[in-house]
Amino acid sequence: MAEKFERHRQPWTQDEIQKLHTLAKKGMGLKSIAKALTRTEESVKDKAKADSLNIAKLR
Repeated sequence: MAEKFERHRQPWTQDEIQKLHTLAKKGMGLKSIAKALTRTEESVKDKAKADSLNIAKLR
């Protein structure tokens, strides 16, 4: 069986961190940011919390 997550536990690159900050400031939701960065929502949420970013809660 193939590995489900090809990028499992990959370290964040400086470019990805910059993109995360940009998208969070634009007010994008967690799901769309995760998709744009090809990372899980959990991973994005954890990184945003570590960098003290607020991600918009879209309803």
